[in-house]
Amino acid sequence: MAKPTGFLDYARKNPPKRKVKDRVKDFREIEQRLGQAELEIQAARCMDCGVPSCHAYGCPLSNLIPDWNDMIYKKQWRKALDLLHATNNFPEFTGRVCPAPCEPACTLAINQDPVTIRQIELQIVERGWEQGWIQPQKPEKKTGKKVAIVGSGPAGMAAAQQLARAGHAVTLFEKADRIGGYLRYGIPDYKLEKSVIDRRMAQMRDEGVVFKAGTNAGKTIKADTLKKNFDAILITIGAGEPRDLPVSGRNLKGVHFALEFLTQQNKRTAGDKISVKQMIHAKGKHVVVVGGGDTGADCIGTSIRQGAKKVIQLELLSQPPKNSNPATPWPAWPVIHRIATSHEEGCDRMWDIQTKSLEGDKGQLKVLKAAKLKWTFPENNRPACEEISGSGFDLKADLVFLAMGFIHPEHGALVKDLKVKLDGRGNIAVDDILMTSQKGVFAAGDAETGASLVVRAINRGRLAAAGVDAYLSKLRKPVKKLKTKK
Repeated sequence: MAKPTGFLDYARKNPPKRKVKDRVKDFREIEQRLGQAELEIQAARCMDCGVPSCHAYGCPLSNLIPDWNDMIYKKQWRKALDLLHATNNFPEFTGRVCPAPCEPACTLAINQDPVTIRQIELQIVERGWEQGWIQPQKPEKKTGKKVAIVGSGPAGMAAAQQLARAGHAVTLFEKADRIGGYLRYGIPDYKLEKSVIDRRMAQMRDEGVVFKAGTNAGKTIKADTLKKNFDAILITIGAGEPRDLPVSGRNLKGVHFALEFLTQQNKRTAGDKISVKQMIHAKGKHVVVVGGGDTGADCIGTSIRQGAKKVIQLELLSQPPKNSNPATPWPAWPVIHRIATSHEEGCDRMWDIQTKSLEGDKGQLKVLKAAKLKWTFPENNRPACEEISGSGFDLKADLVFLAMGFIHPEHGALVKDLKVKLDGRGNIAVDDILMTSQKGVFAAGDAETGASLVVRAINRGRLAAAGVDAYLSKLRKPVKKLKTKK
């Protein structure tokens, strides 16, 4: 497998990034590429580890990582692309935005730097596009069955492509004005330029997928109409209900959910005009981001590019250890202190912070009141926290972005009218082929798992496509028992 001594002979090399002083002036992608010769050397570091945890444990898609690493080392790029596409419809997405749980699961990660798996994955697919190897895969015959997919994020797109290739007539509905879901409007262009989505959409159109943007299923097109006109329905609407901040002052002007802010900037980057009345802009303002995850980091990077005067990120939890964490040993995803590209660009991070209230003047936000927390970890009990007496403080705030995650899919007209059952967390309950409580209605991605990774959404979309295909092909009867989350 690759070069037997490669992990001893070569050190890990990360792809270069554009310099901070240059990249904060625009929204073009930050990460650049390693040269072909450099990448082949990096692939040589993939050791013959026997049980590849990168594939078996780390990757939700079970990508054939050692196999395509071996192909790259042997300069067989076309074969590497075929192996990559065997499990992943969109490696150009995951190669850009996935946190790469495969890398800390790499056997080398036990005591060395892991293989640069994500960068190798990205370059395989990008070379495929450059060489013209990626072409539409049209089905040999049509089944005559019609499938409606509601929601065009990574789960919906993956399912649509798989079902179209199986010969079904697929229509993908999206309530926003463009296809792509969170990929399109949640992730800034400096991480994922939207031409990357458009390029893959063109292939999918040639494969027979019909895209209908600006169509709110459940409202613009009723659930009964979908059931009447399609043989199966797949719900991939994501976990669109954001976690709110129930404090006084929440309704002041200047307090926004993160996705409101990120969506608007992505529209602006795409060339859309935003009215002054609707404008959310950080230029010259004090910005506070509540939430320490990736979405919060995206708000930071976007605020800096808009010219924010100061950006502070607040995290409710304690700062994790920097290098390793005994609580999450290999090959588990390590809970450690991570620095995103946005943090490199200028941001104050604060840990163990609770937002107490928001205050303003004449309806406009002015101050965020906060306090320090102390966490305790009782044995066999959930972690608990309490406010440290006398630790209260004020932060000047012209804008506050709430980036505290998403709790479940929106329980709007579609979900209600289809009468699908929900689990205890408010997600759509599904069985082992991802069918809901209603015959012929399926769900996939964040809508049934809760908010998760793009790579996991792609996997669930592929699984749902297999379930829909089995249902339509009468290969098996749907099971009655629903698997619900605890």
